[in-house]
Amino acid sequence: MTALEENDTGTAGHTPAPSGSSLSPAAASAGRHLWMHFARMHGRDGANPVPVITKGEGMHLWDDRGRRVLDGLAGLFVVQAGHGRRELAEVVARQASELAYFPVWGYTTPPAAELAERLAHLAPGELNRVFFTSGGGEAVESAWKVAKQYFALRGRPAKHKVISRATAYHGTTHGAMAITGLPAMKKDFEPLAPGGFRVPNTNLYRHPEFDGDAEALGRWAADRIEEAILFEGADTVAAVVLEPVQNSGGCLTAPPSYFARVREICDRHDVLLVSDEVINAFGRHGYPFACTKFGFTPDIITCAKGMTSGYGPLGAMITTDEVIEPFLEPGVTFPHGYTWGGHPVSAAVALANLDLMEREDLYGNVLARADAFGATLRKLLDLPIVGDVRGDGYFWAVELVRDRHTRETFGAAERELLVKRFLPGALFDNGLYCRPDDRGDVVVQLAPPLIAGQAEFDEMEQILRHTLTEAATLLD
Repeated sequence: MTALEENDTGTAGHTPAPSGSSLSPAAASAGRHLWMHFARMHGRDGANPVPVITKGEGMHLWDDRGRRVLDGLAGLFVVQAGHGRRELAEVVARQASELAYFPVWGYTTPPAAELAERLAHLAPGELNRVFFTSGGGEAVESAWKVAKQYFALRGRPAKHKVISRATAYHGTTHGAMAITGLPAMKKDFEPLAPGGFRVPNTNLYRHPEFDGDAEALGRWAADRIEEAILFEGADTVAAVVLEPVQNSGGCLTAPPSYFARVREICDRHDVLLVSDEVINAFGRHGYPFACTKFGFTPDIITCAKGMTSGYGPLGAMITTDEVIEPFLEPGVTFPHGYTWGGHPVSAAVALANLDLMEREDLYGNVLARADAFGATLRKLLDLPIVGDVRGDGYFWAVELVRDRHTRETFGAAERELLVKRFLPGALFDNGLYCRPDDRGDVVVQLAPPLIAGQAEFDEMEQILRHTLTEAATLLD
């Protein structure tokens, strides 16, 4: 089989070992026993083996065939500080030797308590209370449950609905999936938790009637949120959930005025505003929390991924003092939690990671180089297959089109060929790990570790140029 291998993740690709060679033990075991996430598994123990990543160092990954590949996705929007940071690994070992585990179910550990205080200081406004989870989907799930109970404790139990944006991805648990705006991802698991409703997103490229006027699109899209609140009944809506830069659909941005308008709408109708920053937080846009950059203060932040740079699993929901106030009344409990939430090893490495990011000024690196990253990727606009390049910070998408003049996207067969079969393997074979994705329109996403500089930007652009030229030829 060639690089046209099947891979549903859009985040990795791998061609088979040369004819006559045997699979590595890891690939053979995975083909027989591993149930992979978001991936097709047919034939993985044969000519189409599971890709095996064996090592990471700085900006690069190595596979079990010894190939070095540039990590253009920070693992999965996670590895902010880069791979192979020995100082972070040593923190993991020290904390595990001292106290490997204890829950925060009515108790705490020094790392969990210290990290909660640290996140409260980093978050804007009065977002001072931190609820730890294992990851991002659990943080979103927790936010919806908090919003429901918050209004119930205030004597308004009918306020339970949540509004999110079309194409947005917020997680795979039943509650988070009900907030997700991707019907194809949900159809096999319906019925989901009731109460999720969708409004338009801020994809300027797919709204040509606004003629590139982001402010006008922002006003229109924000007004659709108020329209939905009024249509459902403000006395039934608990929360609006949005990402500062929307991941699914391809790094969809909005002007700060959009978020300010949404904040006003939520205040007017007594609705909690949730900023889902599972991807956006911890430097991806040059700030600890992206809502700060985009000029709004939510009632709840959900975060995960870059908090530990991937050196331990951890997520969090952060709320304002006002949100937690009714939960502090005598006899009140939030009957919700996770075994691994606030894990002391993960909390300890998160603290060390935040120290490292500040010491090496990774926030400043993103702010200083983000424009250059975008400008380098925009060179690809001379390719007929490239329709748009958009994003912010170290989070960009290249949208691919069938016809750049009409902005026509691809049909089902072409998407299958591009996103599932050709691009993942071809990009990896050419030396770049990134994310082809068609949950909305067809895009390739780039989100490198925050240590990346111009040399890496240039390498990404050159590999993309070569691979996308191949893709266009293949389609022809």
